[in-house]
Amino acid sequence: MATFFTADTHFGDHRTINLWRRPFSDTLTMDALLIERWNATVAPGDTVWHLGDVARRAADVPALLARLNGTKHLLRGNNDPDATLQAEGWVSTAAYAEIAQDGHALVLCHYPFRSWNGQHKRALNLHGHSHGRLKPIPRQFDVGVDVHGWAPVTLAQLLAGRVKQVG
Repeated sequence: MATFFTADTHFGDHRTINLWRRPFSDTLTMDALLIERWNATVAPGDTVWHLGDVARRAADVPALLARLNGTKHLLRGNNDPDATLQAEGWVSTAAYAEIAQDGHALVLCHYPFRSWNGQHKRALNLHGHSHGRLKPIPRQFDVGVDVHGWAPVTLAQLLAGRVKQVG
């Protein structure tokens, strides 16, 4: 069983296509590819940390979660209303988390930090929100779908630089 990280799926949100210049003609096309890539990457027994901005309509979230492989945790993004956090299908919801993964301390949040707990002890910050538009800093990784081939990514892929970049 593997652990994956993702953010900024924005299922059903036509504004995201325009604002972030996503290469999709409509939300049906975007959503279909996001679901396909998620399920091609994540097996049913895997864990996924979604670092926020799940979907345009909270009412759509339970059905979306039922279609996506894995055990899913949500860290709230600025576009996630209370109803998204309360949707059936999340194992946990929060605004922030600190976890250990493969010998690394990880600080997880929707938002990128300028500094974070354990930063000077080699802790890593994984985030969403910026859609790949921030200049990288050491030990900080944007896990949003816009910069990872529209799919969740593992920590090993982030550390090795083996992620699908979308140009």
